[in-house]
Amino acid sequence: MSRYRNSVALIATLLCALALPAQAAKPKRIDLSTPEGANLAARKIQCSAQDNVPTVYWFHGEGYSRVPGERDRKLFNVEGMNIRQCVTVTDPVRGAGWRLISRELLLYVDPATGELLRDWKNPWTGQTVKVLQTANDPVNQRPVFPIGADGKPATWTATMSGNQWWNTLTVPLFYSNPLAGDYQKQIGGFYHATEMFNFFGKVSELTDPRNPSPAVNVGWVRMADWLPWMEMSGRAGIIYMHAAGRKIDDYSQLPKVMRTAIEQEYPAYRTPPPGDDARENETSWTLYKKTFPPPAAVQPAAK
Repeated sequence: MSRYRNSVALIATLLCALALPAQAAKPKRIDLSTPEGANLAARKIQCSAQDNVPTVYWFHGEGYSRVPGERDRKLFNVEGMNIRQCVTVTDPVRGAGWRLISRELLLYVDPATGELLRDWKNPWTGQTVKVLQTANDPVNQRPVFPIGADGKPATWTATMSGNQWWNTLTVPLFYSNPLAGDYQKQIGGFYHATEMFNFFGKVSELTDPRNPSPAVNVGWVRMADWLPWMEMSGRAGIIYMHAAGRKIDDYSQLPKVMRTAIEQEYPAYRTPPPGDDARENETSWTLYKKTFPPPAAVQPAAK
């Protein structure tokens, strides 16, 4: 019996010895309380911790009008996607950060048929206009570092409850409208909009160093001036869009209407722009200006 007990003890000792290296090698969780941890978590939400790995966000919802003195109208459905990747950038003062490179597609869809809108009857003017889908390429961001441009360390600002985290990102936009003339300050030719994002996920996935791209859900709201292709001629009111979606693996998981549009009309959206993309960002306004020539000037009435 003593020989049996000694053998059992030896086996137990060997098993413990084998387990110790595995336990020692287990990577530590990302510490969200540090600038480096907060910066890495932000990167994992937006794309992947690994360079040059494509990441796709997909969302869908509805578009409405808001005009003073009348009920809001549903105008169309929207299907949106953004395909992106991140690359590492370093700064001698601000540390190792990252840059997001992407292109985005927002399609306007007929609620009755589920098909892409090509023509749209404006309910205020009675005119039928050509629809310009929003295909902004590129939509890139400035590099993000553990230390901000103001010298302050990055912080984790999301809310956490149990194993859930969520954060809110509000982006007010106000800039010179590319379709206006030289006297924008004098006549009010500015583009005014607000984009509101909510991101949601699991803390355990976000802080796991072995998971480079955790699952993330997203909510998106946009309030903006009328789209230029609607030809609203300065009428009072705005358009707002309300949508939600999630991070997916690739464009093959997108709905049929968007896959068809990508395959037939927007093939570049199968992949993100290259990591060294240095082009100016595109907007729905600059895209419209490139797509449609300026209309003939309205001549003054004869006296």
